[in-house]
Amino acid sequence: MKIGIVLSQTPAYSETFFISKIKGLQRNGVEVSLYSQVKKDDFKECPIIESAKVTSNPFLQIWYFLKEAILLLPHVPVIIRYIKLERTQKSGFFQIFKNIYLNAHLLKAKLDWLHFGFATQALGSETVAKAIGAKMAVSLRGFDINVYPLKHPQCYEKLWQHVDKVHSISQYLLDKAIATGLSAETPSAIITPAVQFDALPLTERQITSETINITTIARLTWIKGLDTAIMAMSILKEKGIKFTYRIIGSGDKDYEERCKFMVYELGLEDNVSFLGKLSHQKTLEHLSETDLYIQPSLNEGFCNAVLEAQAMGKLTIASNAGGLPENIVNGKTGWLFENHSPESLAMKIEMVLALKKEQKNTISQNAKKRIREEFNIEKQQGKFIEFYSK
Repeated sequence: MKIGIVLSQTPAYSETFFISKIKGLQRNGVEVSLYSQVKKDDFKECPIIESAKVTSNPFLQIWYFLKEAILLLPHVPVIIRYIKLERTQKSGFFQIFKNIYLNAHLLKAKLDWLHFGFATQALGSETVAKAIGAKMAVSLRGFDINVYPLKHPQCYEKLWQHVDKVHSISQYLLDKAIATGLSAETPSAIITPAVQFDALPLTERQITSETINITTIARLTWIKGLDTAIMAMSILKEKGIKFTYRIIGSGDKDYEERCKFMVYELGLEDNVSFLGKLSHQKTLEHLSETDLYIQPSLNEGFCNAVLEAQAMGKLTIASNAGGLPENIVNGKTGWLFENHSPESLAMKIEMVLALKKEQKNTISQNAKKRIREEFNIEKQQGKFIEFYSK
């Protein structure tokens, strides 16, 4: 079996979801190729086929175009099929011409499956799989379903018509995709992210001091709900609870300024710190030192950070939004609070801090046990083999 995975760039070392998937497929005799716009030198897991180059230099662009045109000559039957498929979708000739160039690396492929790692990655390539005689799969992730369609209604109308099978990281995202037009009859599978346990630092830390260490790992963007968490910290401080709150991640500069201004206005400068973007290893080291992990997101497809926090036995609190209720078993492996509510989050933190040591240990052990049994890489790899086999 030959499978082509389409991503905007080759995965970083910390992106274990894609790397473990590729390794698992290869161990089962599957030939995997990665089709990408950007190639990083440190990625060696499988062959990489780069997309046609795009440049603002008109002379250089003409040269790139002529080069691709020559390379596509042996694939004229595929190009003709592609044009016919696009014309049935009422695509204009200029758009077809543009898409042939942008999809040239895919149109030359000989595959059994063409799998787009993100739904947004498939836009403009919806009929390519049929043109090359392959089946098309697409993965649904948080940004694809929660954010992008807000600005681009009906953006997936064409994709839903042509996709052969859908992979979603949560039932929530699959249900939401169906609500946007994906047929409920389209074959699908839920395959969640998994935890690479050998990369996790050993930690048995318990709350031992009066000052509680609280951590959130998130991109600095509105959907992560960090302003909700900061407001909750203000409530805790008013009640005399001693804490430090560390936010790990980077992102939207305007949102970062807004959050930092909130910290200043609420007098939390001695309590809240922004650590910026850290390596995966450094992030895990900080996580190992935390007493309480919180994920205040307004929406989430699933959330790897919440998985890793539970895998390390951290007391974890998350909003009851999106796929998070599938990630945490409320009251057993962690806790959920009412989305958008700083008061609810503050109350939940107080409740957790008030638990007896034995109760905290039970939740911690439950979390580690469930993550190891249900979200291990071996189980994830087996599900992907099954995904392509059926």
